[in-house]
Amino acid sequence: MALTRIVLASASPRRLELLRSLGLVVEVRASGYDEAAVPLPPAELASFHAAAKLRAAMQRGDSLAGPTIAADTVVDLDGVALGKPRDAAEASAMLTSLSGREHLVHTAFALAIPGAGTPTEERSTTRVRFYPLQREEIATYVASGEPFDKAGAYGIQGFGATIVERVDGDYFAVMGLPLARLVTLLRDLGVRYRFVQLDVVASG
Repeated sequence: MALTRIVLASASPRRLELLRSLGLVVEVRASGYDEAAVPLPPAELASFHAAAKLRAAMQRGDSLAGPTIAADTVVDLDGVALGKPRDAAEASAMLTSLSGREHLVHTAFALAIPGAGTPTEERSTTRVRFYPLQREEIATYVASGEPFDKAGAYGIQGFGATIVERVDGDYFAVMGLPLARLVTLLRDLGVRYRFVQLDVVASG
């Protein structure tokens, strides 16, 4: 099966960018899933949310237009999950706690292929170390607005790239989706993609 199109069950601009970088036509179909607090360890939490997002997208009643993927990223500091900050104070607190330290980033995805039965789930974990951050640096980053839609109050791309000292693992998983693992899984499931003219279709 040749893959040229994929459905992204998420409104994440970073995951859209990553899938489009593979030369795929991407249909954005936000799941509408509410990431409520669930008492799970950070890695399991990422997998739980990814699977729940995929189920929510598929339960909306639309037939699958092609392979459909949902994903979730959780920042793990000493076994505590850091989600998206609710305000500037929480973003500052998260960045302060990460300053000069290592943490883990767990990105899980769930993939459904028409006619393939049960969705497949995968998870990638990457170790990230921050440079020690001064209070002024944290304030400047928070003021940029970049931390507010990101787990752990930072993104590895953009301005956030200036605060990451080292990455041990999959860079793209930290950004939001482990691309190499996704393509390998698709191949194992008998699906191969080919480059096409890029496009994006947004629905509901």
